[in-house]
Amino acid sequence: MNHLERGTGAIKAAKNNIIALSVVIPAYNEAMRIERTLAGATEYLDARGIGYEILVVDDGSSDNTPEVVTAWAVARDASDYVRVLGYDANRGKGYAVRYGILRAGGERILFMDADLATPIEELSKLEAAMDSAPEHVIYAIGSRDIRGKDLLVRQPWYREKLGRLFNNVVQVLATPGIVDTQCGFKLLPREAARSLFSRCTLDGFSFDVEAIFVARRLGYRVAEVPVRWAHQEGAAAFTSKGKYLLHGLKMIADLVKIRWAHRGLRPSRANNLRTASAPPTA
Repeated sequence: MNHLERGTGAIKAAKNNIIALSVVIPAYNEAMRIERTLAGATEYLDARGIGYEILVVDDGSSDNTPEVVTAWAVARDASDYVRVLGYDANRGKGYAVRYGILRAGGERILFMDADLATPIEELSKLEAAMDSAPEHVIYAIGSRDIRGKDLLVRQPWYREKLGRLFNNVVQVLATPGIVDTQCGFKLLPREAARSLFSRCTLDGFSFDVEAIFVARRLGYRVAEVPVRWAHQEGAAAFTSKGKYLLHGLKMIADLVKIRWAHRGLRPSRANNLRTASAPPTA
């Protein structure tokens, strides 16, 4: 079966509003590698035979990212389920993820980085955490730092050290027990996603911490799942060590904003507040 035939099945599912999965990909100046990501995602999801949509959210790119995505989808007759969303100005990764999630129609929503640092095949691990946990998991988050993870290519040393320092602060102020808040590979049901992200306010990289913080305040159970991950060169956000340090300092300041903005949020009795670390998956 060729790609077009497999794609036709996904189009039919989308037309019938049977979208099992929405994949939201925030993209800022990703023209050079977004085609590889789309090819990998569609090949995997086509093979699974589920109805899906891929929403690439162009975060005000200055290159031709949206044109590349559109041309790629048209060439494969996939325009009905591989689409570009966007806006004019660069707003930040958090804004892009929120923008896509609040417009996604899938029963579940996966948001993942455009560089494919975590292979989309790792989706099955997040699904297993949601489906087979003793208590219902609402928010399954990929992790590069718990037992069972597989780091194929590590980050530069300064990013690893600053990342650990930042996470220590995050655990004290916002998300105790969560080892890795920043892995760009997370899954949650549509209704929970809308409830959660409609309350989030941060547009930058601190959005991951805010989303987990809000999830816990709402009583959603969070599972940290070990995944494969490989550092990818060429991230548009950090072009120097100095910019990465400034980014970390800003994120620490954002923790104060997160606690203040959601100070009155309380969980409902219907939800489970505990956080779990999912067992490693072979």
